[in-house]
Amino acid sequence: MQRPAPRSAPGPLRDIAVVAFAQTDHRRTSDELSEVEMLMPVLHQVLAQTGLKTSDIGFTCSGSTDYLAGRAFSFTMALDGVGAWPPISESHVEMDGAWALYEAWTKLLTGDADTALVYAYGKSSPGSIRDVLTRQLDPYYVAPLWPDSVALAALQAQALIDAGDTDEPALAAVATRSRTAATDNSHAQLRGSVPRGEYAVRPLRTGDCPPIGDGAAAVILAAGERARELCERPAWIRGIDHRIEAHGLGVRDLTDSPSTRLAAERAGLFERPVDTAELHAPFSSQEVVLRKALRLGDGVDVNPSGGALAANPVMAAGLIRIGEAADRIRRGHSDRALAHATSGPCLQQNLVAVLEGDPR
Repeated sequence: MQRPAPRSAPGPLRDIAVVAFAQTDHRRTSDELSEVEMLMPVLHQVLAQTGLKTSDIGFTCSGSTDYLAGRAFSFTMALDGVGAWPPISESHVEMDGAWALYEAWTKLLTGDADTALVYAYGKSSPGSIRDVLTRQLDPYYVAPLWPDSVALAALQAQALIDAGDTDEPALAAVATRSRTAATDNSHAQLRGSVPRGEYAVRPLRTGDCPPIGDGAAAVILAAGERARELCERPAWIRGIDHRIEAHGLGVRDLTDSPSTRLAAERAGLFERPVDTAELHAPFSSQEVVLRKALRLGDGVDVNPSGGALAANPVMAAGLIRIGEAADRIRRGHSDRALAHATSGPCLQQNLVAVLEGDPR
């Protein structure tokens, strides 16, 4: 995938903004719904916010994974919910929808389109998501051992505790704050006080881990004056970048995230403070790593939506972080926000976006 031009490169880039965002009510299971039936109401909602029709969209990009659906090219069925006739300009990434948004952003930068629809969905309930996620691991040395996602996150949490970066009460405080913040989020799967529970894999308790559930989300991007026509206060994407750690867990320092720090630097995060941060931290211990890498102080409102500890629909949770951050700007609750998405074990791949609203 093409990288964005360096920030020092000559020539102006187009101003691109998030102008609409919608998501499902995330649930533990949605057995009665297909992926298309789960997705369609979200697509209708996000289009209704702008008054656009499918035929008005210049580019469509989706994020999902066939491993959850259990069949190859399952994403093509989701196009029934979009409406692909007459033919549309469409693409798909086998990643969280945040990376689909990145592709749509680059498409709009080229000037080939002025608007883009980005959507993502995932149903984790039909199978064992902890086993499914082992397929992300190195296929020769690690995957044959079948270490699941919770066990690997526990290794990372123990490394943080051993390094003195956190302890179990501090992790409990992260989980409590996140789910308390989700009280006002009608879409969250877990809201309010949630017991920490028994150990899932020591030192992580069930309360330190994300809920398993189904969900979908969608955003609309627009460029330049078109964004202002569609939205009273667009959330302008001032910078976006994504980086990846080494695939081998044994060659990484699990207490740090250089890829997040580099992506943030390239996205312009450190140029001025942000007031809001939506972090894709499925485990309480991962918020500790991200706060350090992103240099977030106590004055930043972290995960006011509740974050991934309140709802973590696989393949949509990262896109939701961008949508939630953009919504706070659109509603006037934030002026400059950070959105982060991750994929892979122990924060292996990381995307950072910086969003701003017009001066008030």
